[in-house]
Amino acid sequence: MKRITMTLFFTFLLLIGCANEKSEEQTIYIAAASDLYHALTEIGEEFSDESGINIEFTYGSTGLLTQQIQEGAPFDLFLAAHESYIDRLIERDAVFEDSKAYYAIGRIVTMSSSNEKIELDKDYLLSSEVQHITIANPEHAPYGKAAKETLESWGIWEDIQPKLVLGENIRQSYQYVESGNADVGIIALALMNRTEFHYELIDEETHEPILQALGIPVQTEKKELAESLLQFILSERGQEILIEYGFDIP
Repeated sequence: MKRITMTLFFTFLLLIGCANEKSEEQTIYIAAASDLYHALTEIGEEFSDESGINIEFTYGSTGLLTQQIQEGAPFDLFLAAHESYIDRLIERDAVFEDSKAYYAIGRIVTMSSSNEKIELDKDYLLSSEVQHITIANPEHAPYGKAAKETLESWGIWEDIQPKLVLGENIRQSYQYVESGNADVGIIALALMNRTEFHYELIDEETHEPILQALGIPVQTEKKELAESLLQFILSERGQEILIEYGFDIP
């Protein structure tokens, strides 16, 4: 009886091991810019429901994720907030050149820590009512770079330096405003879908276009699975979801 019990136990462990191995084979690991947190999560859920493929997301600043991929991080697909980072990885043979595709154009907004409808113009940003202004770090976050360009075009970049708080990525800057640690932020429109905070769309003429691109890292061992998600993102349904979250389509 004891021998039978042990045999059943080891058979159970073997089955669990096989199931885990199969699950891992059907899991892809995605690196994505933080502005995609809501939209891509929804896209991923629909894709997984249809395909049975599991997705594990890592969200962060495009610059830092680019560095990780360049150093060999095991991602199967990378969605950058600007095409220049995909180009950089292609030049360094870290992303398949023929996998590059444009999937969205980002927009930025000024966001207030209040739901009061006040005009979030440059005069307000310079006023004593605003103590802290947050943007993503422009050194490695495309949305932060666009925010800096806007503030420069408004002629107030130097003036707001004492008020400036840099987020590690655009979602962290959103959280600074949401928590009240910043009075105003220049944030990705795509993160405003589920908020009651007051915000105003920024004229796209004040900054270079945030042309977003994706690519498949060369170290992937699941290129076909990555390509299937890539095609879903570029499909009519994938693009429809991105539009719902405020992205423009290339």
